[in-house]
Amino acid sequence: MQILAILGVVILAYLLGSLPSGLILVKLISGKDIRAVESGRTGGTNAMRAAGFWAGIGTALIDLLKATLAVWVAREIVPAFPWVHVLAGLGAILGHNHSIFLMERNERGRLRLRGGAGGAPAVGAALGLWPPSILIILPLAVLILYFGGYASIATLSVGVIAVAIFAYRAGIGSSPWTYMFYGLLAEVVLLWTLRPNIRRLLKGTERLVGFRARKKKAV
Repeated sequence: MQILAILGVVILAYLLGSLPSGLILVKLISGKDIRAVESGRTGGTNAMRAAGFWAGIGTALIDLLKATLAVWVAREIVPAFPWVHVLAGLGAILGHNHSIFLMERNERGRLRLRGGAGGAPAVGAALGLWPPSILIILPLAVLILYFGGYASIATLSVGVIAVAIFAYRAGIGSSPWTYMFYGLLAEVVLLWTLRPNIRRLLKGTERLVGFRARKKKAV
């Protein structure tokens, strides 16, 4: 029964993460298919490009909360297994990035699962593991976005910050060391998903935003 409970928690986390909030909100607000806009991803950044500021904020908030809910469900059903809490968070991120509801064939005829980049659900899962983490991760990620100038770098920072938070908390005995591995594994998932962005960063062609973008326009 315990194995079935764990399996059910992980599947539910994936399905929650798979809910394509960006696709739905952008369609309702603007009538556009977000998959045909800019990067084609369904997260908050692309939703903002497709349908404006509030569409982006709404998408990011829902994407964050669906991962939080996945972790909370895991903690409620299997409270004694912190590694399952970690898997629930990762499952939500993977569902968001590779949604079962966004299955399609690529130009070669192969099936693929589309979705977002994983930043918002990565924050949400950390929130589920330790609620005050959002008060650290979110402001730092916003600062990195605004002053660093790249949404992809801000997204990648989430896993790194989570590692630091949960390593510190484990070191003082406030949370299990298992939670630190959430940050590490989340970072691996984010790195894998953002491979195209990383290539553009290396080429110097990644889109600039925030302070650096304004400064460049002013020049």
